[in-house]
Amino acid sequence: MQVLGFNFTKILAEKISKVTKPPVTNIEFIGMEKERVDFLKETEAVKVSFKYDLIYESERKEEDSKERTREGNVLFEGNVIISLNKDELKEITKSWKKKSLPEDVKIPIFNLILRRCTPKAVQLQDEINLPFHVPMPRVGRN
Repeated sequence: MQVLGFNFTKILAEKISKVTKPPVTNIEFIGMEKERVDFLKETEAVKVSFKYDLIYESERKEEDSKERTREGNVLFEGNVIISLNKDELKEITKSWKKKSLPEDVKIPIFNLILRRCTPKAVQLQDEINLPFHVPMPRVGRN
């Protein structure tokens, strides 16, 4: 598997109310389809669509309800285009019928998504005053 491209299709950051807790990170694959790439001769290209969502929620403390209220979120949607040989393509197509990807494909794509989205998320969180989802480096005394 080789990564041919990475594109964002949606970037959203919103703060709805005062944020009281750090976010929950949710990364999911939302689509997969063959992609035509003219320069590939012996491999096939596949476009995997993803959603990376940092969700800030609070729990309402009402007697009979544990309803959650969204306080804000940072959302990225996009595509990763990868090249696969014929055997890998069969495996990933079979796996996608169950809305899943094989581990040897999923893990590198997850890491790519994290590497591309995390710095942008930190910048957006800073701009709209949301708590960071990753610990920031600190200098201290011994």
